[in-house]
Amino acid sequence: MDPLAQFRLDGKVVLLTGASSGLGKRMAHVLAGAGAQVAVAARRVERLEALAAEVGDAVVPFACDVSNDDHLARLLAETTERLGPVDVLVNNAGIGNPVAAEDEPTEQFREIVGVNLNAVFVLSQLVGRQMIERGTGVMVNVASVLGLVASGQIPQASYVAAKHGVVGLTKELAVQWARRGVRVNAIAPGWFPSEMTTGLLDTEQGMQWVRKRTPLGRAGHEHELDGAVLYLASDASSYMTGQVLYIDGGWTVV
Repeated sequence: MDPLAQFRLDGKVVLLTGASSGLGKRMAHVLAGAGAQVAVAARRVERLEALAAEVGDAVVPFACDVSNDDHLARLLAETTERLGPVDVLVNNAGIGNPVAAEDEPTEQFREIVGVNLNAVFVLSQLVGRQMIERGTGVMVNVASVLGLVASGQIPQASYVAAKHGVVGLTKELAVQWARRGVRVNAIAPGWFPSEMTTGLLDTEQGMQWVRKRTPLGRAGHEHELDGAVLYLASDASSYMTGQVLYIDGGWTVV
């Protein structure tokens, strides 16, 4: 018996949003490395093409603005036509812009909730219908530690509201679809280097702030999400649904 075999994704089609940089780009490498054919989606298609050149034929780029429902429908149609039915959906696309609640423009609030939460529902619904029809499928939503706790000194009401929504949506979809062959789980990263944490983790003051508040005393390294993503995307987690894995160095414990 090979205990690692259940983590393989050979023959699986994975649809991954927000793959043009940071954690999403890393996830594309990991999922492809486990044997999956990965459809990567983002607005910046030139970055996706560069990613495909790095990884090879296992990664196929698709231009998509997840805030546009028509784009999401087209993304699924094109992915299915080119690669086949989606076995694993990873909802990773997200944006944020810290600002005090009393100063945040309502347009920005709607935009951030639209990308971080509404798009997750729309794409999950589209893919979910196909998975239910086939009687099998896996979804992995990328939430955040800010889907469990408030952000405090980095005020961002829209982002926190949206990520709390992602956690709730994960649990609800998991329960609704559990007996229809579809599993839905989430990962909730703590502070990891990405475009969204630029300005915090690339300054000594910001790193000091994170180190002081994280029980493990540091920010995460991008490879430290690899295991969680593979676990939830693969048969290794076949008896798990509606759960959120917090990969946060202990941030949400204290």
